Amino acid sequence: MEDSNQFKRTDINELGEFTLIDHLTFDAILKQPSTIKGIGDDAAVIDSGDHFTLVSTDMLVEGIHFDLAYTPLKHLGYKSVIVNLSDIYAMNGIPTQITVSIAISNRFSVEALEELYAGIHLACDLYNVDLVGGDTTSSQKGLIISITAIGEVEKTKVVYRSGANIGDIACVTGSLGGAYLGLQMLEREKQIYQEHPSVQPQLDEHEYLIGRLLKPEARKDAIAYFEENNVIPSSMIDVSDGLSSELFHLARQSGVGFIIDEDMVPIHIDTQKLAIDFGIDPITCALHSGEDYELLFTIKEKDLEAIRMMPDVAIIGEVVSGSEGLHLRTNSGNKHALSAQGWKHFER
Repeated sequence: MEDSNQFKRTDINELGEFTLIDHLTFDAILKQPSTIKGIGDDAAVIDSGDHFTLVSTDMLVEGIHFDLAYTPLKHLGYKSVIVNLSDIYAMNGIPTQITVSIAISNRFSVEALEELYAGIHLACDLYNVDLVGGDTTSSQKGLIISITAIGEVEKTKVVYRSGANIGDIACVTGSLGGAYLGLQMLEREKQIYQEHPSVQPQLDEHEYLIGRLLKPEARKDAIAYFEENNVIPSSMIDVSDGLSSELFHLARQSGVGFIIDEDMVPIHIDTQKLAIDFGIDPITCALHSGEDYELLFTIKEKDLEAIRMMPDVAIIGEVVSGSEGLHLRTNSGNKHALSAQGWKHFER
């Protein structure tokens, strides 16, 4: 008798990125005693004796993660490093080295790759990180960049997604939603240019939002503040796929729920203005858009005063029991269930 599952085909879109990862790796068994944390956090954690080594990898694919019609190669090189360093900071660690692997088609010249690597070197210089290796190969179409970031953290100071507890306070650095609005602006100007090549893009007044997309920064300042003020977050994650999605990750791995106050979610005034111009509720951008690379973290109540003095941070809510789920508390006091509608990799 033939196995009925032999010809079964499940579309990847049915699972999405994180469910797919869980599906493919659920039976991965950690064999090395030095592997403290494997798949499931911002970085893997490896015991290196007197400290933990952190390892994280991200891949950027042309046409999926970036569009070279409006992404300068130097900016792309810089951003490709930043998105990896952000994962190391999300573990309360300090990045130390990176490796860079690229696949390129024959439409890229040596000069183009020099521009890409100029951005990579600039990020390494500004974040005190060494470029120590990688690989280069050919691609039939487009550009693919894969970077692995390596970092370290004191064993007593590593922060996981799984440490939030009822009564903790939820915080986020910076502001949210800006990168998404920067993308919408660039996509609109690209379409106008394609239809009317003589029309020059009008981007001057949107410098902040475009910068949020094309040249993000990783929050090393937050990690430095934690160290200087003896604060160790109870849980932390970088905001790469949208605030709502990251809250779900923390909730799931910590076994808790969250109540987030709408009026406390940080949204830059430029984000608010452009969202309204596009007919989008600004809070929707903040909750459900990605690529902000801020840090979402929880703290114990004893650390609240230290965090109140922390520059560029917002206290956005509280950790509640898992049975309460995840809710957004509106300005009128009503609570609405949150859903994870962040950026989905397989739906472009």
